Amino acid sequence: MTSPAFPAVVRVVDSHTEGEPTRVVVDGWRQPAGSTMEARRDDLAAHWDHLRSAVVCEPRGHNAMVGALLTPPVSAGAAAGVIFFNNVGYLGMCGHGTIGVVRTLEHLGRIQIGQVRLDTPVGAVSAELAEDGSVTIRNVPSYCHAKDVAVDLPGLGRVVGDVAYGGNWFFLTHLEGMDVSLGNVDALTRVTLAIMEALRRQGVTGASGAEIDHVELAAPPARPDADGRNFVLCPGGAYDRSPCGTGTSAVMAALHARGKLAVGARWRQESVTGSLFTGWLEASEGQLIPHIRGMAYVTGEATLRFDPTDPFRAGFTAAG
Repeated sequence: MTSPAFPAVVRVVDSHTEGEPTRVVVDGWRQPAGSTMEARRDDLAAHWDHLRSAVVCEPRGHNAMVGALLTPPVSAGAAAGVIFFNNVGYLGMCGHGTIGVVRTLEHLGRIQIGQVRLDTPVGAVSAELAEDGSVTIRNVPSYCHAKDVAVDLPGLGRVVGDVAYGGNWFFLTHLEGMDVSLGNVDALTRVTLAIMEALRRQGVTGASGAEIDHVELAAPPARPDADGRNFVLCPGGAYDRSPCGTGTSAVMAALHARGKLAVGARWRQESVTGSLFTGWLEASEGQLIPHIRGMAYVTGEATLRFDPTDPFRAGFTAAG
């Protein structure tokens, strides 16, 4: 069997968005084939998945890290294409990652204050970089797919929530008496993993059978300037340190479907770490378009090396 090909080095820029890390690949990775972002993502998955693992998994990364490969754009006027990935696979869209990519492009001198558009596998996403460093993304259309969906968990009983789309598929629920705090992350992770497994076992999906690969628990806010607090389990078993951009989009769509959030009204979403996104919905051509604002900070630049004698050159993860 032929060993997978590795470049000698890959250059990356690291950042965090409200606590959640993003690693942007800026050089060294062979560009994927395809005239669309979906085709490029599929080419990565088919031929270069070992690099995904090598870049974001241990020993160079960790389970909470999200990677972003920059490509040339596929649409006129876009600053770049971007493919998001994590420790177990690929993401259609990533809100915190988009904010991190925008700040990274600014850091690299490729964009300036103002509007920017990025091509992703789920469509074009626009953003605005403000003078204070905050980034507001205009996400893909979001919606509530199903309300009051019940799943049965061994030892926990029946859990009821909504299925919503915000660029990824979410099961949104609230568990009475559950402590949504950093000190309770282990228990929160166990419960949300059990919910995700129950969704799969009981055949609960998004539209057209799409897998629900995020579970979000809602709770009252801890900070006075927030409207709600969340814990978000991501694919691969890591939790989101930020309030989750696609998750906040899904929550706002579900709240709107229940008549609890008007178009244009601000929703301030606190994360389990205490960080904050501000979001609102725009109505456009019969669709709900979420806007998410947050801060990202460049934390470092690195050159990743791939020694051919390294037994962990392709990375490893404990995630199932």
